[in-house]
Amino acid sequence: MLETQALTIRFGGHVAVDSVSCGFAPGTLTAIVGPNGAGKTTYFNLISGQLRASAGSVRLNGRDLTGLSAPARMHAGLGRAFQLTQLFPRLSVHENVRLALQSRQQGLGWRQIRFWRTWDDDRALIARADELLERTRLSARRDHIAADLPHGDQRKLEIAMLIALEPQVFMFDEPTAGMSVDDVPVVLDLIREIKTDRSKTILLVEHKMDVVRELADRIVVLHNGRLMADGEPAEVIASPIVQQAYLGVAPTEKTA
Repeated sequence: MLETQALTIRFGGHVAVDSVSCGFAPGTLTAIVGPNGAGKTTYFNLISGQLRASAGSVRLNGRDLTGLSAPARMHAGLGRAFQLTQLFPRLSVHENVRLALQSRQQGLGWRQIRFWRTWDDDRALIARADELLERTRLSARRDHIAADLPHGDQRKLEIAMLIALEPQVFMFDEPTAGMSVDDVPVVLDLIREIKTDRSKTILLVEHKMDVVRELADRIVVLHNGRLMADGEPAEVIASPIVQQAYLGVAPTEKTA
């Protein structure tokens, strides 16, 4: 169970996330939605440790993660994919995935990985990396430099690395943003595959409501940094306050 308790962050006089308390259970994909500026990515950043909370806490399976760095939270079981890809740009596609696997195996942060390690001695890691590239349809790009990949392939590579880390919690921040029509189904299929593992918890920030309707077991709506709605997708999407605040539907006026 991932939990946030009264999680809050202030930037000067602006409260970007305002006392959000929420729990996320294994076997559930929760979509976090809301209009631009609602605090969705900021909430993600607080959970994963990219931002330090002004108040409140983040707990995973009862363990308080609030004071931990982002890398420490990763090794505690939180895995995060970003709106902008986070790769080793000058390394090959295969090397990126292998390093993610090595990090998981050694329980180390990126900066502590032994880059000079002889990969010929790690046949199992090489085979696992090849398997992940096959799953993400990147086998043909195996030896390409990550920085030279088109945006869609960089997003797929980042997800391959995230899967390699084997987190308890998968956090996807607009995973299909900027992707081509051909690449989107690959990413959605990967998320569906992760979802079949009922021991995993998935959080998804997404603006595309068709994706949300298809994948989400639950929808949490943020508005002006506050938790505005929480429940089953059909119920939340149909609620008047969500129709007005998120979907831009004006409230129905009663006629005399």
